[in-house]
Amino acid sequence: MSLQENVALVTGGSRGIGRGICLELARQGAAVAVNYAGNEAAALETVEQCRALGVEAEAYCADVSDPEACAALVKAVKERFGRLDILVNNAGVSLDGLLLMAKVQDFDRTLETNLRGAYFCTKEASRVMLRQRYGRIVNISSVVGVRGNAGQTAYAASKAGLLGFTKAAAKELAAKGITVNAVAPGMIDTDMTRVLPEAVREGMLASIPAGRAGTAEEVAQAVAFFAAPEAAYITGQTLCVDGGMAV
Repeated sequence: MSLQENVALVTGGSRGIGRGICLELARQGAAVAVNYAGNEAAALETVEQCRALGVEAEAYCADVSDPEACAALVKAVKERFGRLDILVNNAGVSLDGLLLMAKVQDFDRTLETNLRGAYFCTKEASRVMLRQRYGRIVNISSVVGVRGNAGQTAYAASKAGLLGFTKAAAKELAAKGITVNAVAPGMIDTDMTRVLPEAVREGMLASIPAGRAGTAEEVAQAVAFFAAPEAAYITGQTLCVDGGMAV
């Protein structure tokens, strides 16, 4: 597979799974627009790593929960690179807490970023892709959106919502050469999971048939598969990258 001459926008691309996706798309030859919300230094580091792989890359600060910011983001990427072939909706937050103790503002913020952000970015990117009659949209959901998880009602709702959104958008855009798919990671070894208490990590690992956490690179390879021109006849699908957790 090759993504030469493709332009990719990855939201939340500054670190973790997002950075892994940016680097894998760059390895495949795509120019990469790295979106970030606050950590400019990390975003610029991702940009430099992409450039070291021989592709063009730029960082763009935007809060994806803001529809006007999403419109400006897509416009800026289009003006800089001339087109937009791949959108990866990866930006997300996880504000966990038991249902009876959860704060309404945390629930709202989770859905605003994880679900509304994907909605706004897809809406804007699809305008560009419809004119091109070509596009690849990949939404980063979660195994939690597939099977649920205690203490993560807001996160599960947002990630399950992404799966329904993926299927609906896929049906709307398929006839125009645009595919919409989802990748649902399980427990992935990132900065976020490394700070979990050891007992929590061990409990999560015990539920994984593969017996280990996944890597950002393994998630990124699934994204690159959906982003490839060869995946033209695959749309509305969810690929779990979870070591068997959702089985």
